[in-house]
Amino acid sequence: MKHMATEKLTTDCVIAGGGPAGIMLGYLLARSGVDVIVLEKWPDFFRDFRGDTIHPSTLQNLYELGLLEKFLLLPHEKTYEMLGSIGGIPVSFAAFKYLNVRCPYIAFIPQWDFLNFIVAEAKKYPHFRLLMNTSAEGLIEEDGKVTGLTAQEGEKTIEVRATLTVGADGRHSTLREKSGLSLREFGAPIDVLWFRISRESVDPTQSLARIDAGRVMVMIQRGSYWQCGYVIAKGGFEKIKQDGLARFHDDIRLLAPFLMARPDEIDDWEQVKLLSVTVDRLDTWYRDGLLMIGDAAHAMSPIGGLGINFAIQDAIASANVLAPAFREKRVAVSDLARIQKRREFPVRVTQWAQVQAQKRVFAPILARKDDVKPLSLPWPLKLLRLFPFLRYFPARFIGIGVRPEHIRTKEM
Repeated sequence: MKHMATEKLTTDCVIAGGGPAGIMLGYLLARSGVDVIVLEKWPDFFRDFRGDTIHPSTLQNLYELGLLEKFLLLPHEKTYEMLGSIGGIPVSFAAFKYLNVRCPYIAFIPQWDFLNFIVAEAKKYPHFRLLMNTSAEGLIEEDGKVTGLTAQEGEKTIEVRATLTVGADGRHSTLREKSGLSLREFGAPIDVLWFRISRESVDPTQSLARIDAGRVMVMIQRGSYWQCGYVIAKGGFEKIKQDGLARFHDDIRLLAPFLMARPDEIDDWEQVKLLSVTVDRLDTWYRDGLLMIGDAAHAMSPIGGLGINFAIQDAIASANVLAPAFREKRVAVSDLARIQKRREFPVRVTQWAQVQAQKRVFAPILARKDDVKPLSLPWPLKLLRLFPFLRYFPARFIGIGVRPEHIRTKEM
């Protein structure tokens, strides 16, 4: 076989993972004059599992970067309230219109459009380099310090030497596995089935959640189709398959009667993808020369659609610390510890809330699968209906979050 030489690259910072955390951090560092290489293992960003919600906190960050007006030219849907139905009763879970922010709404936009937008902005800076179809395979270490990574692009091996290596390669992070950092898992009693159903002009215009006894489904409006997330009990997909597609179609129709015959478009289980839900967190997010961020550091539950925004907040907090450190030609372990200290508290609080929601709300609802009695409205939601201003509090938690980040880096 023909021997292929290893390509060797050198940079200030190499980032594994072209999701929201990796792309945003790469953009912010390059914008600040730091030489950065981002690796994305796929040839494009098109992934149905990627979240679509750009929350008010992220929209504020785009404004701070001078990108908001341009970003909002992309096709998107504005959601001023989180709407749904419980037992057939319409309910508003959170009202973003009460927030005192520049954009009091969630922008629903396919994540691949968001990533392509940020990449286009990042490529305006000479210090940014993106290697597609290139997967991180391992760490380069010298005397206990991480000094770069090895990667694979097809049959070609690449070595990237860097002052700092960042793992932003998701909840199944290769770099996290290679790092030896300890992971704490909190469990999840739910999984999500992901599928598409066509959308018609008479359908509701807004994304929404539909909940009833034994059934939970989120429907994201993507123009010509609905992207649906059907919540099931952990490990329950095989039982659903055994019950058959016809039963599955009926369950969908019970939640969304306006779909009528359209669930029959799913005529093969290959059209239904399983998203296994995990909630976990690294005890320590760093080693000398290595930093983990986003899902690689803390996998979030899909509840609230917060994962993408936490990834972006991680990237901003990291850039705020790292950009001046690189300018001063020093990136110390203490800088990496500062990043974890800044971001760990919001992650802990939010993961706790998500775990409670999984255990105390979703698991009991799913346990009523064979209960024909409609689900009654829980008392907290009755309060939200009686006193609409209370919807500010869940909107604040979901839309802005705990300790939101702001752009502190300067354009060079």
